[in-house]
Amino acid sequence: MNLPDPAVHVSAAVEVAADVLVIPNEHVSLVPNIGIIGGSEAVLVVDTGLGLANASEVLAFASEVARGRRVHLTTTHFHPEHAFGASAFDSYLVNRAQADDLRRKGSGYLEMFRGFGGAVAERLAGVEVPVPDLVFDGVHALDLGGRTVLLRPTGRGHTPGDQVVEVPDAGVLFTGDLAETGQFAIFPWFPPHDTDVSGLGWIDVLERLIASEPRTVVPGHGSVGGLAVLEDVRDYLRELRDETWRRRSAADLAEVVAEVRAVLVERHPEWAGREWIEPGVGCLCSEGLSA
Repeated sequence: MNLPDPAVHVSAAVEVAADVLVIPNEHVSLVPNIGIIGGSEAVLVVDTGLGLANASEVLAFASEVARGRRVHLTTTHFHPEHAFGASAFDSYLVNRAQADDLRRKGSGYLEMFRGFGGAVAERLAGVEVPVPDLVFDGVHALDLGGRTVLLRPTGRGHTPGDQVVEVPDAGVLFTGDLAETGQFAIFPWFPPHDTDVSGLGWIDVLERLIASEPRTVVPGHGSVGGLAVLEDVRDYLRELRDETWRRRSAADLAEVVAEVRAVLVERHPEWAGREWIEPGVGCLCSEGLSA
């Protein structure tokens, strides 16, 4: 697999609200949107980029922004491009389900990503599965000084440990891979090793996030936008569910995949990530049988 170097470019950072910065992924594979949220006493970084070199650059940039304020890290979920630079930070906070994901599945994902070879494997040289410094249950309110940020576990969707990061005073929401723009939703459906993604749970999570009406939505990958970022992903997941379930009585899964893929590509011809349609169909077929 010939993937581009997943380098994070801190020089591209933009302010999306007062003292809320986003280092954009610039539509490069395996590069997440990274957040830096400031208060009067501390700064919170959201996600690390892939590997220690990226994370160290992010930490150095966040430290410049902080100007002596303490720097904390949280991650939206455990996947390597989001979390596998966390050991560069001194204060790493995650919800309990995400900590469990790291412990149970982190080493397997680390080896899978190293298997991509090239620059991806180089970025992961010497990386170990990170261990959080603080694990919390429920919603964690982090006081940065004059600004409280909410680290909110969502329940099972893209992963069991998905967590959104809310900046209530600024109306900003960081979603991780619960939302992307310009591509088909990423379904980490890898039976028998990992089948924790839930298309139905994902739709429910997005409904709740839409009801909270954030003004600015920072997706895991793709362009920062408004409420439509969440609505577009929810609508796509409904399409995927409906087109899959309409055909789920068919004996041949490959036939279902081919038909659903053709329909969805025709509706969204400009979207990237067509390879994620097949695992999405597999996931929703499984959920349909148990529904």
